[in-house]
Amino acid sequence: MDPRNEFESDFGRVIFSPATRRMHDKTQVFPLTMDDNIHSRLTHSMEVMAIGHSLGLRICEEKEFLEKTGLDKEQIHRTIPVILKNSCLVHDIGNPPFGHFGETVIANYFQTLFKDKKHTFDLSPEQKEDFELFDGNAQGFRVLTKLQILNDEAGLNLTYATLGAFLKYPNFGKIDESTISTSKRGVFQSEIDYLQKIGENCGLKKGDSYMRHPLSFLMEAADSICYLVMDIEDGFNKGWYSFEFVKSKLKGIDILKEKLEELSKIDEDGKGITRMVKLRIFLISELVKLAISNYVKNLNKICKGEYDKELINDDESGLADTLSDFCYNNIFLKREIQQLELTGHSVLSGLLDYYIDCIFIRNKHYKRRALGMISSSLIKASLLENNVTKFDDLNDYFKLRIIVDFVSGMTDQFALNHFQKLSGQKII
Repeated sequence: MDPRNEFESDFGRVIFSPATRRMHDKTQVFPLTMDDNIHSRLTHSMEVMAIGHSLGLRICEEKEFLEKTGLDKEQIHRTIPVILKNSCLVHDIGNPPFGHFGETVIANYFQTLFKDKKHTFDLSPEQKEDFELFDGNAQGFRVLTKLQILNDEAGLNLTYATLGAFLKYPNFGKIDESTISTSKRGVFQSEIDYLQKIGENCGLKKGDSYMRHPLSFLMEAADSICYLVMDIEDGFNKGWYSFEFVKSKLKGIDILKEKLEELSKIDEDGKGITRMVKLRIFLISELVKLAISNYVKNLNKICKGEYDKELINDDESGLADTLSDFCYNNIFLKREIQQLELTGHSVLSGLLDYYIDCIFIRNKHYKRRALGMISSSLIKASLLENNVTKFDDLNDYFKLRIIVDFVSGMTDQFALNHFQKLSGQKII
């Protein structure tokens, strides 16, 4: 008899998933890096998982939270923290190669493709938008619900709670930036049925739309805490700036002044990294406390779908905003990153060109060879969800879906090598 509950079983399914393993060679911020000290998408996700689990444990200890929810403290220790651990681990599982810029490349590619009158595809306006507004969150939802298959179309067969907590943007319609939940296309047309089931079972339906699962706010906070703090540490480890430089940019935040001065007094071998690690610990602690405080304080609004802020941005001190500005100005604009992101543009655009050309434009001999390169499990997943047996029986939407499923699921290095081989730059 399995002693695990259904949420603990979810964790096992996720941790053994090939899609989780592939995150080890996907960009967090630094594409194609050979530096073992720099975060990959997997190490980032593991840290988000740790923070998410901690947030879950902490709210289970909050008296006000227990009173508001009426939940039993002993029972929820094996539910809420585990659900958060699951959703945090997979929060980036749909991200394509080359980081968030990879999402931009894929979206821009299809915007250009669909404007080109030489190529026509039988797609509805909403189906076109799934590609033109490509987002790793929607692709991740597809990975979790359908693409990790064995012999059925249940995907990883995760609980509604884990999937609901994963859904940062429960939106399959137009983008509306006035609310977080609709600010991105977080669900493709192909997965609307799963969103409906989650909405019904988790009570997320609100009028004609869906509100965010209450635990998605904590998942989002864990993600933001990790990338804001750890990206700064990565930049330091790259030698791009010193602790004193970081201090000069953060000293305007009142809650940091005393700590920064205390850390400046450390004088020992390796004092730079010691200072940065202690600053990291302090920043994470402050942001976790802020997230918990705002979550409990706004719980009623959150559960009604009336709270529309990121937990760590709902703060007069401006700590999260200051950290975000630091990352943008001192990390993301670095020539090294931008150059490698443009390499990613060439790779992803080249791969999409090749597969779309061979499958949609050239004759059957090219199509057969191209399909032979694509993962058979991805093709099988689309055949199952459409209840057909042959690739040619799929409509244009799902043929394109298979191509994007394949390219977006690649690791950075595999995408680069595959592109070089297909373009004749590399033979072996």
